[in-house]
Formats: sequence, structure tokens, C-alpha cells
Amino acid sequence: MEQKTEYKRNPSLQIMSQLIFWSRWLQAPLYLGLILAQGVYVYHFMVELSHLVHEATSIGETEIMLIVLGLIDVVMIANLLIMVIIGGYETFVSRLNLREHPDQPEWLSHVNAATMKIKLSMALIGISSIHLLKTFINADKMQESTIMWQVLIHITFLLSAIAIAYTDRLMTKTFLDTHGKTANT
Repeated sequence: MEQKTEYKRNPSLQIMSQLIFWSRWLQAPLYLGLILAQGVYVYHFMVELSHLVHEATSIGETEIMLIVLGLIDVVMIANLLIMVIIGGYETFVSRLNLREHPDQPEWLSHVNAATMKIKLSMALIGISSIHLLKTFINADKMQESTIMWQVLIHITFLLSAIAIAYTDRLMTKTFLDTHGKTANT
């Protein structure tokens, strides 16, 4: 029968390990701050929606479209905030223990740092797309260099998302290959 050899850890290493593990809670105030920022976005949304409703009869279709795109932009940024708040807290601080709550987001069940990066990059592409659409609608009032920079930034977001997804795929394939399984892709 094989005996387990127990060794005693240095008490100072145990304290340091516990301190390092506890330090994840330093992120909690950051997530609370993002919740506050979300409240600011809700307020901004309501102000813009109020302007749209009050001025609906006196503004043209293009202006209405620009305001609505601005509202969509606010909603997409709020969605991005929710992903960062919930996903980041769940991944880096502590489990939410929602116990199959009916309102639990589907993506939360398989969230990790890699999926968070991909979801966040996709959200940034969506937000960038809205900004680009607003720019194209308003192109006659925009400087050509501003339009060019917005397009280049959008392309950079696209290429970054592709690179992140490709890297994640390579890492997953490598992990599965080293553990004797094959990737189903």
C-alpha cells in the first residue's frame, strides 16, 4: 500500500496564498462602479428618448434615424456593460449561484475568460457598426479623414475579433489534442 507523504506548507506561504486569492475581491468595487455607469446610460437613454418623442413632429426622417441609432448605441453599450459586470464577476471574483434562475443568461453557463473576450469583441464590433452607420448617414457633414479613421478602427476591431477567435480555436484544439480527444470542428 502506497503511503501519502504529507508535507507542511510554510505558514508565510499559506498566508500569501490566501492574500492573493482574497485579492480578487478588490475587483468587486469596480463592478459596482460599472453598475453605476449603467445607471448613467439609462438616464442618458431616457433623456434622448424624451427628445425624440417631443420633437417627433418637427424633425425629419434622417434626424429621427440618427437619434434612434444613438438609442441603439446606448442599448448596445449597456449590453456590453452587463456582459462585463456579470461575466467578469462570475469569472474572476465569485460564482453568482443563481441556481437555474429562469432569467439567468444562457451564455453565463459556459462563460470563461476566452469566451468573454470573443463576446466583448463582437459587442465592440456591433457598437462600432452603429457609429459607422451614423457616420455614413451624416457623411455630408463629416470630414473625410474622420470617416477614414472610423472605417480603419472598425476594420481593426474586425481583425482583432478574428484573431481572438482563431487563437481561442487553436488553444482549444491544442488542449483537446493533448488530452487525447479530437476537436469537433
